[in-house]
Amino acid sequence: MCNGPAAVYISGMGVECCGDQPSSDPHRGNPAYRRVLWAVLAINAGMFMVEIGAGLAAGSASLQADALDFLGDAGNYAISLFVVGMALRNRALAALAKGGTMGVFGLWVIGSVVWHAVHGTLPNAFTMGAVGLAALVANAASFGLLWAYRGGDANMRSAWICTRNDVLGNLAVLLAAAGVFGTGTGWPDIIVAAIMAGLALQGATLVIRQSLGELRQPDPIAVHR
Repeated sequence: MCNGPAAVYISGMGVECCGDQPSSDPHRGNPAYRRVLWAVLAINAGMFMVEIGAGLAAGSASLQADALDFLGDAGNYAISLFVVGMALRNRALAALAKGGTMGVFGLWVIGSVVWHAVHGTLPNAFTMGAVGLAALVANAASFGLLWAYRGGDANMRSAWICTRNDVLGNLAVLLAAAGVFGTGTGWPDIIVAAIMAGLALQGATLVIRQSLGELRQPDPIAVHR
């Protein structure tokens, strides 16, 4: 709590004078950033409902994996909405939790890849292509909305990394649909699911590394005259 203009806070982000220096959270109280998070939350929640049904109906591992990714992202954006404007440590803890969920998602997809490879499932290529295109449009919109906030703290960066991975994953799903149609086998779908697992694990590593670095910074200490 600030006790006048003489109060300063010392942290790993530098020295901040209350009322004189910018906050370590550049989007503290920023209504535009909150509106962006609400928008991408709605997009991801809606696409989860569409893709999970289509993925199960089509028998596509990559669509089901992408649907769960939409669900995870919706939860991540909800967490981001809750912690935006909080202290750096709280935001870093939220980012650490999100990084963990990204890693769990990657491991789950690896298990799904093994299952579909063993059972030799053949997904519906037309459904994969149509739903994959809709997912790409949805994620491209989210990517554009979050672009301005890609260089923030671990919490903000994790939101952007999730969406970046989703765009790449959607492009891969479209390639898988073409591959399934052209080859008549499920291997393109399995390969794409494995790629999505790699993206999730790589993104999780980036987010966890940055959030742990922020957590290692000392807590702010108030110095009074």
